[in-house]
Amino acid sequence: MSTIVTASSRHAPPPSTTIFDKGLVRGSIGLAVVSLAGFGFLYSLAGVGLGQALFPHAANGSLIERDGKILGSTLVAQPFASERYFQPRPSAAGYNPMSLAGSNQARTNPDLRKRLDETRTAVAQREGVAPSAVPGDLITQSGGGIDPHVSPQGAAIQIERVARARGVGRDVVEKLVARHTEDKQLGVLGQPRVNVLELNLALDAMAAPAPAAAAPITGK
Repeated sequence: MSTIVTASSRHAPPPSTTIFDKGLVRGSIGLAVVSLAGFGFLYSLAGVGLGQALFPHAANGSLIERDGKILGSTLVAQPFASERYFQPRPSAAGYNPMSLAGSNQARTNPDLRKRLDETRTAVAQREGVAPSAVPGDLITQSGGGIDPHVSPQGAAIQIERVARARGVGRDVVEKLVARHTEDKQLGVLGQPRVNVLELNLALDAMAAPAPAAAAPITGK
């Protein structure tokens, strides 16, 4: 069976390629614009505004300021060199809030075990106690590397050293530690803890013991 090709069929226009999206493209573009503007800008702006209005101190980093100078944050640990101060937990990030990190070492890692033993020995020598008496939080690093708290046991083991270095009675430092021991959040979350920076600042603010009055000189 043969096909007859006429002149009109050879010159017939190709079928139309016009796409009728029925508004789908415009709807997609509109949804993208609304999503970017709403969730990318307005939502973030609302979150920042609510944070500043309801929790301004926390929203600005929980900074501690004295005499116009920022001393630190209650959320970030920092090391102290002097024996007059309580020490925080070790940090795998070097106490740098811009490089939060843990050691990422497994319990079976021999390097981890070696580091724990060395840290336990160093803390025991610093505090003048047996290695077995060193609490675990003073030798382990937190997941973020900037945990600002130690356990009440981690603070208690340092009381003798701090009191001796400051020339005050142990009971004075004990009362200060007890005053700065925080309970569980809402009574059920977490564990009791002591904020090291706040405790050390309280130590500095503590009035120094007055010098003993000189005995009167008597003579004939």
